[in-house]
Amino acid sequence: MSNMEQDHWTRVKGRLRSSVGEDVFSSWFARMDLEAVQDDSVHLSVPTRFLKSWIQAHYAERVLDAWKAEMPKVSRVDLSVRSAMRNVAPVRDMAPQAEPRRNEPTSNRPAAELRSTATAPVSASHEALGGSPLDPRLTFASFVLGRANTLAHAAARQVAEGRRGDPVMFNPLYIHAGVGLGKTHLLQAITWAGNSSPDRKVLYLTAEKFMYGFVAALKTQTALAFKEALRGIDVLVIDDLQFLQGKTTQAEFCHTLNALIDAGRQVVIAADRPPSDLESLDERVRSRLAGGLVVEMSTLGEELRLGILKSRVAAARVHHASFDVPEAVLEYLARSITHNGRDLEGAINRLLAHSKLNATAVTLEMAEREVRDLIRPMEPKRIKIEDIQRVVARQYNVSRSDLLSSRRTANVVRPRQVAMYLAKTLTLRSLPEIGRRFGGRDHTTVLHAVRKIEALVGKDTTLQDEVESLKRQLAE
Repeated sequence: MSNMEQDHWTRVKGRLRSSVGEDVFSSWFARMDLEAVQDDSVHLSVPTRFLKSWIQAHYAERVLDAWKAEMPKVSRVDLSVRSAMRNVAPVRDMAPQAEPRRNEPTSNRPAAELRSTATAPVSASHEALGGSPLDPRLTFASFVLGRANTLAHAAARQVAEGRRGDPVMFNPLYIHAGVGLGKTHLLQAITWAGNSSPDRKVLYLTAEKFMYGFVAALKTQTALAFKEALRGIDVLVIDDLQFLQGKTTQAEFCHTLNALIDAGRQVVIAADRPPSDLESLDERVRSRLAGGLVVEMSTLGEELRLGILKSRVAAARVHHASFDVPEAVLEYLARSITHNGRDLEGAINRLLAHSKLNATAVTLEMAEREVRDLIRPMEPKRIKIEDIQRVVARQYNVSRSDLLSSRRTANVVRPRQVAMYLAKTLTLRSLPEIGRRFGGRDHTTVLHAVRKIEALVGKDTTLQDEVESLKRQLAE
């Protein structure tokens, strides 16, 4: 893929993000990749049949329009489900299609994470309760520790080493992190370690698998058996919770969550955002999730990235003894590839392939050439409404609860209006959503606040300086 095509794709994603909003984009388009641009056709791929079907049914025209706006000659967008070898033939023309059949196989991880898989070692009467595929390499032994993930790792080990009947220390354990920072690795490690004990049942499910299982149980009138079997699990591990869709499915998940926690069974959940940001979920579910231990796995530091690279090289040398990457190359990769662990693994795979296929040694020049598309510019920090409320409250010496309250005193009203203004200008949240986050206010109240601060900033230099200071603090 040329740099020009990649630039087109970056701008198309920007158009989609602006068109559908950050939440919808993160849920449905974040894992979509550009495969090729050929004449008047664009070939895209997603990791699961569920995503392909949903995008075709609900967003086909928007995707096509975004490409036409960028490249007018494009008249067709083809969408495929990518496999580990990325060799699945594209499905022609992004026209709405039916939902996948119950027994269709699905891929649960992006291509960079699809490896040789095994079935989760849990047997149950319902097919969904057989678990989602597990990668035998994703164990605690292969997990590279660093400052960004120490707490999450310790909590995961605590869960994995527990025994049936032991008191649960924190429930649920909720791990959140961006793409490729290791949360799925930890969840699968918990499952492998937990199931090494014969008297303990640990079940690993993606949110998509949970949805498929529950819908299938409803269709076959086995929903009661499905629920009972699910609630008999000692440790329930749910990955990618942000993809849980549908009111009925979410309600059943809430009931299951409550039943397991109340029975003293362990629940472990991973998502790409904290519970408070899962706005598609019911408030009761978010509250229950936040009531356990919520751990963030932050971005990988350079030292941790170097450790991951060395670990991947060591793993590759098990099968390719002559493969060697000089320390200077590893340091260059650790310094330059900053986004996530999948990019680091992809870099090592490229060096291995180039070295083996061309029978050449790995050099710094070769590494710079092979991984240049993985060196991405730093993305701007994603600002949350909670961050805005915290920073504004600190600046004006009021509490966050004051900003959310109904108090109308001058020392509270102005900071509240400034916070609403910043929420509208620095995030992609809608006016009704901002109003909900500020104590359940109406969207017209938010609009009034935004317009008032906009007008004042233009003529009040003191307020203008305060707003700029707040923006700088939020960007740091």
